[in-house]
Amino acid sequence: MRHERISFACLAVPCVLVNSLLVCLPAMGQALTPSPTSQSSSSSYSSNPSGNSSQSNNPGAVLSQSPFSGSVPEGKATAEVLPLSFKDAIDRGLRNNLGILLQSDSTLTARGEKWKELSALLPHVSAAVTETAEQLDFAALGFRFNIPGVPTFVGPIGVFQTGAYLTQSLFDYHAIERKRGASYNEKAVQYSLKNARELVVLAVGNVYLVALSGAARVGTAQADVQTAQALYDKAADQQRAGVSPAIDTLRARVELQSRQQQLIVARNDYAKEKLTLARVIGLPPGQEFSLTTTAPYEPIATAPLEEDLQRAYASRPDYLAAAQQVRSAEEFRRAATAEHYPTLDMAGNYGAAGIRPGSSHGVFEVGATLNIPIFAGGKTHADVLEAEATLRQSRQQLENLRGQIDYEVRSARLDLTAAADQVEVARSSVDLANQTLAQARDRFAAGVTDNLEVVQAQEALASANESYISSLYAHNLAKISLAKAVGVAEEGVKQYLQNQGK
Repeated sequence: MRHERISFACLAVPCVLVNSLLVCLPAMGQALTPSPTSQSSSSSYSSNPSGNSSQSNNPGAVLSQSPFSGSVPEGKATAEVLPLSFKDAIDRGLRNNLGILLQSDSTLTARGEKWKELSALLPHVSAAVTETAEQLDFAALGFRFNIPGVPTFVGPIGVFQTGAYLTQSLFDYHAIERKRGASYNEKAVQYSLKNARELVVLAVGNVYLVALSGAARVGTAQADVQTAQALYDKAADQQRAGVSPAIDTLRARVELQSRQQQLIVARNDYAKEKLTLARVIGLPPGQEFSLTTTAPYEPIATAPLEEDLQRAYASRPDYLAAAQQVRSAEEFRRAATAEHYPTLDMAGNYGAAGIRPGSSHGVFEVGATLNIPIFAGGKTHADVLEAEATLRQSRQQLENLRGQIDYEVRSARLDLTAAADQVEVARSSVDLANQTLAQARDRFAAGVTDNLEVVQAQEALASANESYISSLYAHNLAKISLAKAVGVAEEGVKQYLQNQGK
C-alpha cells in the first residue's frame, strides 16, 4: 500500500507542474495583452463593483455624494494666510479628499479577495508536535472477562509525534477560473481609484471656480457700493444747493442701501464657499487662505469630435473598469461551469513518532485523491445561472456606459461652445452698461434728467456684471468637464487652465 501511494505521488508531480502553468498563463496574458477595464471581486458569482461606473460627470452630483464633499484634514492651522492656487487645491484634494481615500482602501479589499481565491491553488503547509498519554479499560471496549493475572486495563501509554503536513491542489479548474476573475476584479478597482481621482479633480475645480466667482461678486458689489455712495453724495449736494428735489436723494439712498445689502450677502456667500473648498481639499479647520488664481477668459481649441470620443473610450477609467468587470464576470461564469469537473488533490506528512522524543523514528504518509462530482443537489446549476445573470448585467452596463460617454463628450463640447459665446456677449454687455452709466451720470450732473435714469443704469450694470461672472464660471467649468468627459481631467486640467495664473 505504501508503494502504491508513493507511485501515485510520483504521478502527481507533473500534475502540479501543469496546474502551476495554468495559474501563470493568465498573468502572462495580462502582461502581453493591452486590455481595458475592471470590477471588484466577490466570493460568489454575483459582481460586487467597487468602482461605480455610473458616477455622474456633473460636479454638483459629485459633491452630493458625501465622500467627495468631505476630506481628512492635513496638518494644523497656522496664523499666516495660506496662498492657495488652483494647482495647490487640486494637489491637496488628491491627497486628502475622503472619496479618494475610501476608494484607495477598497484596493486592499480587492487584493485580499484575489489572495483568498489564490490560496485554493497554493500549498498549505503546517507543523505540529503532540505528546499524549492514554489508559484504556478493556471492559469499556467490550472485552468483559475476568482472568486471574490478566489486567482489566492497559496503560498509561505514552505517544510522541512531530511532523510537517502538506496539502496541495493538483488540478482544480474551478479554483483557477475564480482566481482569474479575482485578478480582473483587482484591476477594476485600480481603474476605479483612477476614476475617483478624476472626480476629485472635477469636484475641486468646481468649488474653486465657485469661490473665484464669489470673490468676483464681492469685488463688483464693493464697486457698486462705491458708485452708489458717490451718486448719493452728488444727489445730496444738489438737493442742498436747491438744484434737485428730495426724491432724487431718497432714490439714491435706497439704491445705496440695496447695494450695501448685496455686498453683505456676497461676502457671506464667499466665506461659505471658501469653507466648502477647505472641506473638499482637506485644509485644517480654521485655516485662513486666499485664492491666488484668477479666472480670465481663455478660449481653447477643441479636437474633432470623433477624436475626443475615441480618446474617451481608450482612457476613461470608469469605462476601462466596466470592461474589466465583464472579463471578470466571464471568468466567474467559467468557474461556475467548472464545478462539474473532477479535481485532483494530494496530501502528505513527514515526521517522527515514538513512545518519547528520544526513542522516536521517522514516519511519513503521502497520497492523492481524485474527486469526481456526480450530483451536488443542483448547487452547480444555481451557480451557473447566477454567474450568467451577472455576466449579462456587466455587459449591459458596459454598453450603457459607452452611450453615456458619447452623451457626456457631446454635451461638454456644446456647453463649452455656448459658454464661450455667453462670455463674449456678457463682456460686451458690461462695456455697454458702463457707457450707459457714465452718460446717465453726466446727464444727471448737468441737470438734464433726474437720477432715476442713473439708478436704472446702475441696475443694468450690476446685472451685466453678474451675467459676466456666471458665464466666465460656466466657461472655465466646461473646460474641466470636457477634460473629465474625455478621461484626462487629472493630466489635462492644468493645460486647460494654464493661463489662469498660479
